[in-house]
Amino acid sequence: MGLIIKQVTDLIEPIIEDIGFELVDVEYLAKSGRWVLCVYIDKESGVTIDDCVQVSREIGDLIDIKSIIENEYSLEVSSPGVNRPLKKEVDFLKVVGKRIKVKMAVPVEGSRNFSGYLKGLEAQVVRIEVNGRLLTLPLDGIEKANLVHEF
Repeated sequence: MGLIIKQVTDLIEPIIEDIGFELVDVEYLAKSGRWVLCVYIDKESGVTIDDCVQVSREIGDLIDIKSIIENEYSLEVSSPGVNRPLKKEVDFLKVVGKRIKVKMAVPVEGSRNFSGYLKGLEAQVVRIEVNGRLLTLPLDGIEKANLVHEF
């Protein structure tokens, strides 16, 4: 599945950027017994339903023509929502000072899950304040991270 996600990302990212959006994430997963390709987009002013329809039209046929996905699937295009995933270095840099949740691939100081305030990112190392302690987490060791929206 990782190869499918990479191939789809490489194919659609330039197209999505050309029409004024940011590709936030791509997931390929089974939902209710069917395969779904989820494409998450964003833009400065926020994403509308019309934006999702536009992006879906732009990329849907192209993915099929390139035959990246051999089995039947559904394409879903949406915004990342309030708990936006953090994948790339630039994603982390945009939310410095905000609360994030991080799940590491391997434990750091005996734990894989951290929640705290992002203090910065330098030299591929995420600095996060957890309960008054500053921790450093290697960016390449992060399995999953997302912004936590505080109401």
